[in-house]
Amino acid sequence: MSEEKGKYINPLTDFGFKKLFGTEPNKILLIDFLNQILPDRKIKDLTYSSGEKQGLTELDRKAIFDLYCIGDKGERFIVEMQKAKQNYFKDRSVFYASFPIQEQGKRNQWDYKLDPVYSVGILDFVFDDHKKEEELLHIVELKNQRCEVFYDKLKFVYLELPKFKKKEEELETHFDKWMYVFTHLSQLQDRPKKLQERIFAKLFEAAEIAKFSPKEREAYEESLKYYRDIKNVVDTSREEGLQEGMEKRNIEIAKELKKNGVSIEIIAQSTGLSMEEIEKL
Repeated sequence: MSEEKGKYINPLTDFGFKKLFGTEPNKILLIDFLNQILPDRKIKDLTYSSGEKQGLTELDRKAIFDLYCIGDKGERFIVEMQKAKQNYFKDRSVFYASFPIQEQGKRNQWDYKLDPVYSVGILDFVFDDHKKEEELLHIVELKNQRCEVFYDKLKFVYLELPKFKKKEEELETHFDKWMYVFTHLSQLQDRPKKLQERIFAKLFEAAEIAKFSPKEREAYEESLKYYRDIKNVVDTSREEGLQEGMEKRNIEIAKELKKNGVSIEIIAQSTGLSMEEIEKL
């Protein structure tokens, strides 16, 4: 099924992701999803906060999260959709996680008690060092030399979507169903029988393109174009077997995206190159 003629939006596009998970009317979807990937949390409510961070330096101010939420118990959630491999992506995750930690600081007397911070990355790629592993959900914590948790208030959660291969009839858990939504939603014409729970009825209703306003439809089509451009260039470079290293590969991707009219901000997010580097290409 072509995405141009599809009934439901692609949740891996910027518009689709924020439409389903980044709006107040649909926050129940984000809550349900997070409760599936964070088994030690039972989130009852979330408050959306600005994803743009006002840091002390110009580099800090370039840190913009896809979604940033605060839970009903004070916990912070950074939720990011990443469509292509990026240089130093893990470093970027750690850097971004520092903002919700720092913002909890209080002036005058303060005992340094912090609320938990969760950095969630939904990845449309597989880490190079994970290619031989079957696990698609990775939860990373700070541990000591005996593999004992040293600090339980900072967690990095990564979902490698390409590893999910189950068909509808193989779906067993609620987690499976969410993975199926991420990987198949834009190809569906009807809600699958396996996804009849009320939460998925809400999701499919929010994802139906026919119910969009003309402005929403235009924004989605533009976002879909960005997504396809990125995917096409990445797939082409993979097929051609570019072996010159990640940095050169990302430069070639950036050049092609720039030639196709993709914005510098989107290119920077997708390749890990700075906006200054992209402008010089």
